Amino acid sequence: MIPQLELRQQIEKHLTNDILPYWIDHTIDEEYGGFYGYITNDQQVNKEAEKGCILNSRILWSYSKAYQMFKDERYLKVANHAYSFLIESFIDPEQGGVYWMVDYKGHPVEDRKHIYNQSFAIYGLSEYYMATGNEESLEIAKELYELIEKHAYDQDNKGYLEAFTRTWGVDEDLRLSGKDLNSAKSMNTHLHILEAYTNLYRVWKDEGLKRQLTELIEVTLDHIVHPDTYQFILFFNEQWQPASNTISYGHDIEGSWLLYEAAEVLQNERLLERVENVSLKMAKKVLEDGIDSDGSVMNELEGNGHLDKDRVWWVQAESMVGFYNAFHLTKDSAYYNAVERLWQYTTKYVIDHKSGEWYWKLDENNHVYHDFPKVEPWKCPYHNSRFCFEMIERINKEQG
Repeated sequence: MIPQLELRQQIEKHLTNDILPYWIDHTIDEEYGGFYGYITNDQQVNKEAEKGCILNSRILWSYSKAYQMFKDERYLKVANHAYSFLIESFIDPEQGGVYWMVDYKGHPVEDRKHIYNQSFAIYGLSEYYMATGNEESLEIAKELYELIEKHAYDQDNKGYLEAFTRTWGVDEDLRLSGKDLNSAKSMNTHLHILEAYTNLYRVWKDEGLKRQLTELIEVTLDHIVHPDTYQFILFFNEQWQPASNTISYGHDIEGSWLLYEAAEVLQNERLLERVENVSLKMAKKVLEDGIDSDGSVMNELEGNGHLDKDRVWWVQAESMVGFYNAFHLTKDSAYYNAVERLWQYTTKYVIDHKSGEWYWKLDENNHVYHDFPKVEPWKCPYHNSRFCFEMIERINKEQG
C-alpha cells in the first residue's frame, strides 16, 4: 500500500511537472486570444479550430485554482488570459449569457445558451474571483446565476431546463453532444449547476442562492438518484419521468462527492446527513459494479445491457476523488485500495509520458484510441487537475 503522503507527493509532482505545463506550452493562442481549439493525440495543432466556451471556462477554473495553491505567477498569467478571452469573446453583450462556440478569431459561430455552459462560466469566474479578488468576475458570475434562474428554472416541477436560443427562446436541440438524448432535463446539467452554485456560494452568501442550491440537492436526491440502485438516471421529461436507463459509472462517482461537497458548503447538518448516506451508497455501488479487474473504472452500462468497458480519462480522475471521499467518511480501506489501484493504472496507461497530458480513452485491452484528441471543446485540464488539487488538499487535511 502506498502511504498517503507519498501518494500526495506523486500526484503533486504529476500536476506541476506534467498537467499544468502542458496547457501552458501547447495551447495558448497569443495572436487571437484564448486557447487553440484542437490538438491531435500526436500533437498536431489546428490553430484555426473553433474555440468552445466550456474549454475556456475549465482552463480558467484550473489555473485560478493552481495559482491559489502554488502562488506561481505563470498560473495567474494563464488565468488572466482565459478571463480576458471569456469577457471579450464569449459573453453576449446584448442578450446576456455566454455563447457556446466562437471561431479562432473570437467571433461567435454557435450562439445558443446552454445552461451547462453558463454553469461552467460561473464555476470558472467564481474561482478566478477567489484567486484574484477581481470584483468584475464575481459580478458576471452573479449575472449568469440570475439568468439561469430567470430563464431555465422550472417553477412548476423544480429543476432546470436545458437549452435556449441566443435570445433565450426555447431551443429545439437540447443536447450537449450527439450521444445525448434530446430531453427536457438531464442529470449532467443539474450536476454541473450544483457544482457551479456551490463554488459561487463560497464567495457570495446570498439567501436566494442558498435556497436554490439547497433545493437542487433535494431535487437530485428525490429525482435523479435512483431510489433502489443509488445510480443516476441520466435523462427526463419536464415532469421528471425517466427517459433513459443507461448507467454512467463516472457520473455516479463524481456526483457522490460533488453532492457531499455542496451540502458541506451549505453547512446544513440535516441535509448533510441525508446526502452522506446517499453519497456513500453511490460510491459503494461503483466500487462493486464499475471497476474492472485491472483497477480501472469502466464507462457505462448501456440500457440494452451492453457494458462499455472503455477507460475514459475523466472517469478515472473523478473516481479517485470519489473513492477517497468515501474513504475519508468511512475509513473503509477498500476505498483507499481502489484509489491506489486506480492511480497505478492511470500512471501506467492513461498518462501520456511521451507527449504529456492524459489520453482521452483506452479500450478494455488498454489500447489507446489514437484518433481522439488531446485538446478539443470537451478535452480539458479540469477533471485531471481537479483530481490532483482535491487529493493534495484532502490528504493534507487527513494527515493533519
